[in-house]
Amino acid sequence: MNKKLAVVMFIVIVGIIAVSQRSNIVSRLMERGLEVRINADYVAGLEDGLHLALCGAGGPMPAPNASGPCVAVVAGKRLFIIDAGTDGVRNLGRMGYQPGTIQGVFLTHFHSDHIDGLGEMATIRWAGGDNPSPLPVYGPQGVERLVDGLNSAYAQDFTYRNDHHGDMVAPLSGAGMLAMPFAEPAIGELTTVYDSGGLIVEALAVNHAPVEPAVGYRFSYKGRSLLITGDTTKMENIQRFATGIDLLVHEALAPNLVMMMGEAASKSGNKILAKISHDILDYHASPIDAAETARDAGVGHLLYYHIVPPLVIPGQKALFLNGAEDIFPDYTIGEDGVAFSLPAGTNEIIRTSNGL
Repeated sequence: MNKKLAVVMFIVIVGIIAVSQRSNIVSRLMERGLEVRINADYVAGLEDGLHLALCGAGGPMPAPNASGPCVAVVAGKRLFIIDAGTDGVRNLGRMGYQPGTIQGVFLTHFHSDHIDGLGEMATIRWAGGDNPSPLPVYGPQGVERLVDGLNSAYAQDFTYRNDHHGDMVAPLSGAGMLAMPFAEPAIGELTTVYDSGGLIVEALAVNHAPVEPAVGYRFSYKGRSLLITGDTTKMENIQRFATGIDLLVHEALAPNLVMMMGEAASKSGNKILAKISHDILDYHASPIDAAETARDAGVGHLLYYHIVPPLVIPGQKALFLNGAEDIFPDYTIGEDGVAFSLPAGTNEIIRTSNGL
């Protein structure tokens, strides 16, 4: 009994000490965690090549694992972003990327779900990265109007941050964005919008009518390649310029699921949602469309993104694909944080992250 009592007393004492020291323990763990988090730079650890990660895998509808459209591309050690949907820049931080190192943003078109995080992205890149020059924003003609509007909307914020933190943190020379417009390419043509350090970024026309202009982007670096479609219907133009590339990142809307959503909306008397569900069917590609493009273009891997509607129910992915997996079996359904590496000098397509 004495031994048992001694053991119990020892456990009680240890427990009391642990509780009394809880704040110190938490504080030390937090200090170490903050040091790791603040200094995290995922890009610094990447080998030479092309790398891609989804900082937003979804569309305009809220989803637990698919934020607004946002794609990160790394060429060597340079970080670029394609579209800036809701929560994209915050996901970059969660993924270990440093927003302050963003070299430029490429916009596919000016729908709200592709641009609604752009102001925050530019602000965090500026004030969090000691950048002396504005964020370059590449896009088809019309990007000037967008950039001018956002710079005007954030003008007071620029002065607040500079007044509070000074030039060391928020130099006014680096505030805001700089529009880098280009003419929308014709069908069958590519427009080079960036060519530096071995990286070539080319724009191609896609069909998202009545949204005009709308483009996709092809990235080429040291023998590796990827193409990001933006929002589009199935197009021969995409197949043409995707031929033989390593990674095709193709938007996908599941008509069967959207029609189910529209029918449910009609039955419940929600005329607005029923109308939207009907209207969006004609300017997006289906998973089957994307799979056929990937197959016919002979791409290395297909990554579905801009997922519509959100996939939140177990088994829903099978309904989303609706047979597309049989057409092109080398695919991944995108979620926030999914990432791939295409090392230079190889043919490897490596999935490096399954998501956040």
